[in-house]
Amino acid sequence: MLIQELQEPIATQRGVRLLLCRDDLTHPELPGNKWRKLKYNLQEARSQGHDTLLTFGGAFSNHIAAVAAAGRLLGFRTIGLIRGEETGPLNPTLARAVADGMHLRYLDRETYRRQHEPAVLAELLAQTGPAYVLPEGGTNALALPGCAELVTELAAQTSFDFLAVACGTGGTLAGLLTGLAGQRAALGVAALKNGGFLSGEINELTQAATGHTYHNYQLLTDYHCGGYARFSAELLTFIHDFQTRHGVLLDPIYTGKLLYALVDQIRQGRFPAGSTVVAVHTGGLQGWVGFEQRFGPRSTWWPAVS
Repeated sequence: MLIQELQEPIATQRGVRLLLCRDDLTHPELPGNKWRKLKYNLQEARSQGHDTLLTFGGAFSNHIAAVAAAGRLLGFRTIGLIRGEETGPLNPTLARAVADGMHLRYLDRETYRRQHEPAVLAELLAQTGPAYVLPEGGTNALALPGCAELVTELAAQTSFDFLAVACGTGGTLAGLLTGLAGQRAALGVAALKNGGFLSGEINELTQAATGHTYHNYQLLTDYHCGGYARFSAELLTFIHDFQTRHGVLLDPIYTGKLLYALVDQIRQGRFPAGSTVVAVHTGGLQGWVGFEQRFGPRSTWWPAVS
């Protein structure tokens, strides 16, 4: 695991050591938290005798891309149930998933919202045949142990006081909390608007996985920049400048908001002088595909937001 020290001017000024855990480099085709979430689920699928994985996601989903790649690498058939109607040619994310062997089906938004209902899921499986079901985003109790392993790997290399991660479903943060086991503090940055409900989801996940609810974390909900997959000019400028300073590309959905929030929190004095803060780069860079399809290559619109 590569740990990169970030020489952020405000961190230096406030006496805070800011590190970036490059979990995005852990696996060439299954970077970051997606592989960690899948690891024990795939073992469970094997133990149950399944040869097919069925999962859910949007048209530019990192999770859909990861499940398709995992299926190809590990010999699973994969089925992706995609939110919304099929419209024209496949976008690059879905085209890559199909190239990796995934069979795509489209669900209207009402059915998609009801994916967790037993009757709806039973009907879908009746249509597709037996499969191991992975929830949207890959978050369930079996996703947590893989994420918890990051804490062990990180602690073997460096000491730290705070561990921070972006949150979509809350699964990665829940896994990190089980790995921290009540020691040190964790910080989650919600990537979606009105993300306060995630605390309840996180607590339910850790309770289901370990029997414990942890209180050594805080969820920041004011850095969503308009909502999930939305952005602001300030966020894009920050991502551009961050890459210029550190040579690391962040994505505008998760990791960009994470580092944007952390720099702002350092500026506000959240972290005591002398403390070490580790931000986890969870990957997700294929998320740029959707943005570039809408706005063109980054090289053509970076200057407009600088």
